[in-house]
Amino acid sequence: MERERAVKHADRHQPDHIEVRGARVHNLKNVDVDIPLGCLVGIAGVSGSGKSSLALGTLYAEGSRRYLDALSTYTRRRISQTARATVDEVRYVPAALALRQRPGVPSVHSTFGTSTELLNYLRLLFSRLGSHVCPNGHHVPPSMNVALERPLTCPVCGAEFHGPGAEDLAFNSGGVCTTCGGTGIVRTVDEATLVPDESLSIDEGAVAPWNTLMWDLMKQVAREMGVRTDVPFSELTAKERDIVFHGPAEKKHILYHAKKGDNFAELDFTYFNAVYTVENALAKAKDEKGLARVSKFLREDVCPDCHGTRLSARALAPTVDGMNLGEATQMTLDELAVWVACVPGLMPEEMQPMARAIVAEMAEPIERLQQLGLGYLSLDRASSTLSTGERQRVQLARAVRNRTNGVLYVLDEPSIGLHPSNVEGLLGVVDDLLADGNSVVLVDHDVRVLRQADHLIEIGPGSGAAGGRIIAQGSVADIEAAPETRIGPFLSGSRCIRTRERAGANELFAQGAIVLETDAIHTVKPLEVQIPRGRLTAVTGVSGSGKTTLVLESLVPALKARAAGEKLPAHVRALDAAGIQRANLIDATPIGANVCSTVATYSGVLDDLRRAYAKLPEAKERGFKAGAFSYNTGKLRCPTCDGTGQISLDVQFLPDVDIPCPDCGGSRYARAAHDIRLMGDLSLPELLSYTVDQALEVLVESNLRSALAKLKTLSDLGLGYLTLGEATPALSGGEAQRLKLASELNRSQEDALFVFDEPTIGLHPLDVEVLLGVLQRLIDNGATVVVIEHDLDMIANADYAIDLGPGGGEDGGRIVCAGAPEEVAACPQSITGRYIAEELGR
Repeated sequence: MERERAVKHADRHQPDHIEVRGARVHNLKNVDVDIPLGCLVGIAGVSGSGKSSLALGTLYAEGSRRYLDALSTYTRRRISQTARATVDEVRYVPAALALRQRPGVPSVHSTFGTSTELLNYLRLLFSRLGSHVCPNGHHVPPSMNVALERPLTCPVCGAEFHGPGAEDLAFNSGGVCTTCGGTGIVRTVDEATLVPDESLSIDEGAVAPWNTLMWDLMKQVAREMGVRTDVPFSELTAKERDIVFHGPAEKKHILYHAKKGDNFAELDFTYFNAVYTVENALAKAKDEKGLARVSKFLREDVCPDCHGTRLSARALAPTVDGMNLGEATQMTLDELAVWVACVPGLMPEEMQPMARAIVAEMAEPIERLQQLGLGYLSLDRASSTLSTGERQRVQLARAVRNRTNGVLYVLDEPSIGLHPSNVEGLLGVVDDLLADGNSVVLVDHDVRVLRQADHLIEIGPGSGAAGGRIIAQGSVADIEAAPETRIGPFLSGSRCIRTRERAGANELFAQGAIVLETDAIHTVKPLEVQIPRGRLTAVTGVSGSGKTTLVLESLVPALKARAAGEKLPAHVRALDAAGIQRANLIDATPIGANVCSTVATYSGVLDDLRRAYAKLPEAKERGFKAGAFSYNTGKLRCPTCDGTGQISLDVQFLPDVDIPCPDCGGSRYARAAHDIRLMGDLSLPELLSYTVDQALEVLVESNLRSALAKLKTLSDLGLGYLTLGEATPALSGGEAQRLKLASELNRSQEDALFVFDEPTIGLHPLDVEVLLGVLQRLIDNGATVVVIEHDLDMIANADYAIDLGPGGGEDGGRIVCAGAPEEVAACPQSITGRYIAEELGR
């Protein structure tokens, strides 16, 4: 009987593909598709075509939801769940894990060690294998007693004590340095920033914190303290200055005169000196916004007690091989890999099995991270200083560290931030997943990644409403030959992006240069950099070579400080940037925090439209002014959903379900707003449901010149497929970057530097072509443009390239080559140059 059952089981059909029927997530148009299992499936298409809607919105959403549905009701109530996808049927989808395009913003306590979880193993290693210090300061040799939860006995003084557990060595728990709170830094008031202009009197606002962080009447209290407030600050005596900065908190009786009107009031008010004003505001800051108001008056220094290790003296006491935990976390991953392998041999024989077990647990995550090119990072590196690409690779390594079988991995643009030399490592991780019996669906634009797919699905042909259907499917060769394909010519190499006429060698610096000199910082050596004015400069190099440090931690802060008349950052020796008054950083961070921020509000189009509707006779008859047409605060917003267009249903143990508002149908407006029509038949709620290009078409006959100009700019940015009412937090990184540029394209930019941090994130080669046209418009208006970039199309179109390296970490931080892309390609020391040479040779 058992044998018969086994034979029947073996004869059963094993599904070899996922069946998706009737997918309508976002812009997908009733898509039917079969997705092979057990292989690498790539999904391609232009930005906004529906790739993520199929991969994440359908496959991952259903795979993860069905797995969670198998858990108990009690457990599901405690897990954040995804809602059911808008699809008729998905069959044979395995349990799914997703790697998303945007890793979360790390907290101040997050480090490379905590985010990879390697620090957990390292803490365990120091707890169980370390030489601990007795209460009288003597070192006790390693012993099994800690693991056995027995007391240790000091061989010198005989004192008995318990060794610390792993949690006692955590800087966000029992091992925290109380001085800095486990951050490794302390914030102190920088008195040099408190009075930026001593030619002003206190009455004129000389004491900056009293203008922004404190009531205006503090000037009167200072007068009662004996300080002259009507003379230039530079003329105050040493005693008066001391009162301003450090005076005692005495209560004074003042006659307060309100700024507006002739009202007077007698008040008893305690004096807050300038330093305490900042300290008080810092103590009360509850969020990033509050901290930002105070930060300009603060100086960050390494914690004097823990010296940046974040750990208490007790947590730093255990040693292994003469090294404490703080010193171990300062090693790079490559150095750590060599060191931990030697640790078991340093232990007494009875402890070696336990030591080998701990080290073995660390081996695979270290190997994965090295495979992804992160061996140059140290465990104590703050996560906030990692690039998007570095954080994404950490996320990828964590996702694949468990040797799963039969799982569907959905990777959303894993090549983001990857130098061409790291792509092999990424593909190696994917191969390992497949070898373990998993399936991988990968959304990407990088043709080097897509060429390795066993099966490709291309969605398009356009973006938004013009996309959402499958235009080609099959092997790479099938896609290259498909008549409707848009990625095919790039896969075959028959097409490349060359859109700009680059500046010649003789005219490269014709408009001058920005010259920056820096001292060593992090792993970057002292540098002197020249950036040509009015040109497109690409800053290149392998991951960890110092690109972010050079541009985002040196160039941009230095230019902003110079423009504000403040001191240059401490590590910046000199800056020559005459005429540059603005340094604009355009990155891929989301726009807005919730659904109240839309394309129409951010671009300013809604303001123009609200004014236009308020001028209509029907609006005037009903007393509706422009403010009434705001869906956030106006009279005409839908009262049911408060202008958000959706309501959330709490369905107990099932995930909360967001549904279109039943009263306004998702339009955000009450019925009365639909009755007021522009050009005879177009209400504002209807207009917000249009795409940018549709709105441009229907308003072309109107006299709304300002709105039309803004819509035209959005269309020129390649964002014509976005609806005006689309929430901005949901936009992709590339879409967010281009939207941030909307207000900059039609003004003179001769005094501006624009810095783009990997602007090709999430962009199809055809979208890169559009982006290059946008950057050229900025340059035509006089701007200087700097891009931190790995994308070879972007680099090949740059006027000038600054290549950092040659390697990452301690092996990088130097300028390997600076010149035209051809010069970098010809530089034998440049790793990037090898790939540029391949690209230029196409």
